Amino acid sequence: MTEDKPDIPQLKEDLCAAIDVAAGLEGLEAVRVHALGKNGVVTQLLKTLGGMSPEERQTEAPKIQGLRHDISAALDEKRAALEEAVLQERLASEVQDMSLPPPEPLMGSIHPVSQVMDELAEIFADLGFAVATGPEIEDDWHNFTALNIPESHPARAMHDTFYFPSGQQLHSGSPANGDGAPMLLRTHTSPVQIRTMTSQEPPIRIIAPGRTYRSDSDATHTPMFHQIEGLVIDRDITMGHLKWTLETFLKAFFERDDVVLRFRPSYFPFTEPSAEVDVGYSIDDKGRQVIGGADHWMEVLGSGMVNRRVIAACDLDPDTWQGFAFGTGVDRLAMLKYGMDDLRAFFDGDLRWLRHYGFSALDVPTLSAGVGA
Repeated sequence: MTEDKPDIPQLKEDLCAAIDVAAGLEGLEAVRVHALGKNGVVTQLLKTLGGMSPEERQTEAPKIQGLRHDISAALDEKRAALEEAVLQERLASEVQDMSLPPPEPLMGSIHPVSQVMDELAEIFADLGFAVATGPEIEDDWHNFTALNIPESHPARAMHDTFYFPSGQQLHSGSPANGDGAPMLLRTHTSPVQIRTMTSQEPPIRIIAPGRTYRSDSDATHTPMFHQIEGLVIDRDITMGHLKWTLETFLKAFFERDDVVLRFRPSYFPFTEPSAEVDVGYSIDDKGRQVIGGADHWMEVLGSGMVNRRVIAACDLDPDTWQGFAFGTGVDRLAMLKYGMDDLRAFFDGDLRWLRHYGFSALDVPTLSAGVGA
């Protein structure tokens, strides 16, 4: 310790005076650095303790530590006062006219596709159907082979199906398929039916909504679209059960009792017999299509009895179990019910379109209040 001992009381008085006259938080920070910074005067005093004898340290240490404590407390008190002054000044300058109406809250809306999917799930739940899902990246067997779609069928062609390159790596570097089967974006949700039949015992009543992919694009087709398929597997199932189910579904969906259906013979590899389902409609005085009646016909569904080969491919006995299946485009149903004329607008991301056609989050479909509430 040098012979010239610092005048700690005088130093405290000087620092406290500087704190008192500090103008603003920046000025106060400058005083803090001068006193307690890395090279501050109080910090330098603390460093001298190491060179003192034990007797000197016992006398001087409490004085220096007390100085640091007092200066720190004075700084905190002054900082609180300055911050309070800044707050009061801000409150005095910021005036809000409480008589003005509140700003309109930002609200999201439910996309029509999501709304229609909820409507369909509500209707079919009342009919005893469960909702089943599956992967959108499928293998060739689930998407085609198990559904009795031969290798020569046009649906397998590259112009319809999005195939992954041979050996494509998927899912965190894992091979596309362990047995080397071609991988693709599913072209329908029918693979969900196959996965259900191979994983659970009949009776089965499911709907399979989801995204599907095909190489097609125009006003009524998009490369990605939404589809819902239904499947029933049970004993003694007939076309009569299928017809009643579809009539009940479409009457509930369009919320009309005058819905008329027409079944036309058709061909699908996975159903036999197969039928296209048309719904009757009329043209109102504004030229719009109105569901109901039988003046005109419009195709809305594909359906049929599940092919015996499909049932057998899922290790079920086709002599014991029969069933029916159907499928329709969710986007197309939304267009018919809510008067939309271009499928491409569903995917444009135009907020004006969504504000016009979107649904409130509170519009939860219920059969009692109406699925299109």
